[in-house]
Amino acid sequence: MSRLPFFFILTGILGFFAYHLFSLLSLTGWLGDDLRGPEGWFHAHLFVLGWASMLAMGAVYQLIHVILQSDIYSLKLGYVHYFTFLIGLAGMLYGFIQGDVRWIAGSATLALIGILIFAWNMGVTLFKASRWNTVTVSAALACLYLVLTGLTGMLMGLNFAFGQWNGLHERLFGAHIWMGTLGWFGMLITGFSYKMLPMFYLSHHYPARLQHAVLYLWNAAVILGAAAFLTGIQGLMLWCALLLLAAALVCYAYHLEQIQDKRNKNNPGPGIRWSVYVTRAAAAFALALLIYAAQDPDLLLDSRVVLLAGWLYLGGWVSLTILGYASKIVPFLWWTHKYGKQAGRPGVPLMAGMLSENMVWRGMMAMAAASMLLVSGILLDLAEVMMVGGTLLSLISIAYMVNIAWVFKR
Repeated sequence: MSRLPFFFILTGILGFFAYHLFSLLSLTGWLGDDLRGPEGWFHAHLFVLGWASMLAMGAVYQLIHVILQSDIYSLKLGYVHYFTFLIGLAGMLYGFIQGDVRWIAGSATLALIGILIFAWNMGVTLFKASRWNTVTVSAALACLYLVLTGLTGMLMGLNFAFGQWNGLHERLFGAHIWMGTLGWFGMLITGFSYKMLPMFYLSHHYPARLQHAVLYLWNAAVILGAAAFLTGIQGLMLWCALLLLAAALVCYAYHLEQIQDKRNKNNPGPGIRWSVYVTRAAAAFALALLIYAAQDPDLLLDSRVVLLAGWLYLGGWVSLTILGYASKIVPFLWWTHKYGKQAGRPGVPLMAGMLSENMVWRGMMAMAAASMLLVSGILLDLAEVMMVGGTLLSLISIAYMVNIAWVFKR
C-alpha cells in the first residue's frame, strides 16, 4: 500500500488540531467578526484546505483504487501535489496572519499549481479506467470545481494586487465560496458515499436511480448559484439554486434510506450512522431556509444568514460526515498497512478493535450537541452563547481526533 494517502490524512489531522487550537485561543470570537478580514480568511482556509481538503484528498488517493480497481496514474505526481499544495497553503496562512498581499498571492499560486496537479492526476486516472458511473462522474466534477475555486481565488488575489476589476471582486468571491463548498465537497461526499455506504452496510440490489437525480440536481445548483454570483443577478436566481440544492439533498437523504433498507449488516459503525443523521438534518435545514427566503430572496445574502448557513453546511454536514467516515477509513488503512500481511496470526489485533465504537458514538453526539449550541448563539446573535458552544466544540473535537489519531499507535 502506498504511503501517499497517509501523508494527506496525517497532515489533515494536524490541520484539524491547528484549526481548533486557534479557535480556542480566540474563544471563537472570529465567528462574530467580519469574516472578510485576515483572521476570518485564516480560519476559513485552515478549516477548508488545511484539514477538510487534506483529509479528503488522502481519501481520494486511497479510495480511487477501490472504485476503479486500478492504480493511480502517477504516485510521483501525487507526492509533488502534496508538497506543492502544503507549502502553498502554509504560505497563504502566513500571509493572512501578516496581512501581506505578496505572500498571499505567491503562495496561492503554488497551492493552485498543487490543485492542478491533483486534478490532472485524477483526470488521467479516471479517463484511462473509462468506468463512468455516478461515483466516477461525481469525483471528476468535484476535481473540476476545486480547480475553478482555485482559479477564482487567484483572480481575487490579482485584483487585490492590481485593483483593476473592483466591480468583479464581489462576484468572484461569491462564486469562489459557492463552488468550493457545494461543488468540491458536495460532489465528493455524495459520489463516494454511493460506493462506501453500501460497503459498510453490506447492501445489495438497492435502486440507484436517485443517484442520477442527485448528480443532476446538485450540479445544476452549483452552476446556477455560481452564475448568480458571477452575473450579479442574485436574489431570485440564488433562491432557485437553493431550491435545486434542497431537492438534491432530499433525494440524497432518501437514497441513503434505500441503501439502509437493503442492508445485510445492522451496525456499519457509529460514524457511518451519524453521517446519515447529519444528511437528514442538512436536508431539513435546506428546506427551512428555502421557505424562509421565499418571502424575500435577498435574505439569503444577509450576513447572519450566510454565517448560519455556512456553519451548518461546513461545520455541520461536511465536517461531521468526514469525521464519521474517518472513524472507518483511518483504522482500515492503518490495519491493512501494518497487519494486512499478518492477518490471522497470533497477536495480530482485529480491525474492529483498532477504535472504540463507544468513543466514536459519544464523540459524534457531543460534537453535534456543541454545534447546536453554537448555532443557537448565531441565531440569537448572542456572542456569549457562541463562545461557549464554539469552545466546547473545539475541546470535544480535539478529544475525538486524538482518539482517531491514536489508531496509529496500535
